[in-house]
Amino acid sequence: MPAEAPKWRKSSRSIGNGQCVEVANFGEGKTGIRDSNNVAGGHLAFSSEVFKAFVDKIKNGNAKSA
Repeated sequence: MPAEAPKWRKSSRSIGNGQCVEVANFGEGKTGIRDSNNVAGGHLAFSSEVFKAFVDKIKNGNAKSA
């Protein structure tokens, strides 16, 4: 039986300026992230633990831009 497709969602804080990402729970401890303007362009997948640490750093102002 095929796996259920992930349910992608935008942040509740999305302001609709076209610069948003979507996230989805892939199950088995994986979280996906993709560009909401290019959903067919693929996605990145991280362990849920790594993704949570990334989000926590953003919330605390500790994420560095490249």
